[in-house]
Amino acid sequence: MAFEKFKKMFGSKDDFTGDEYLEIDLNQEKKENKICVKLFNLNDYEDSTQILNALREGYTIAIIDIRTLKKKDPIELKRAVSKIKKTADALEGSIAGFGENIVIVTPSFARVEKHIAKAKDEKKSSLDDY
Repeated sequence: MAFEKFKKMFGSKDDFTGDEYLEIDLNQEKKENKICVKLFNLNDYEDSTQILNALREGYTIAIIDIRTLKKKDPIELKRAVSKIKKTADALEGSIAGFGENIVIVTPSFARVEKHIAKAKDEKKSSLDDY
């Protein structure tokens, strides 16, 4: 009884009446969204289009080898990486360099840690001895 009073006080007139229903097709094909790690070679600026299309699908982590374009045309490399970075930012993803010739781009659900852990056995400076 108390529940009915609360329902009348807080309920709206558009409450579900029971006559409305949603039909669900149980035979509908289930689409699996698996994460895919793809390797790409960036040989020229046009190759960036293929990378961008894969990133826009939303489930691709791109590992890009930039070595060829870096040797061939550094200006084109900057243009291509800039275009990829803008797309990654728009998709709320992240981008990071790995070594000299590898770029990793991830979608929003994954991130790349960009800091380098310091080695424990680094040489101390001469000032640390005092």
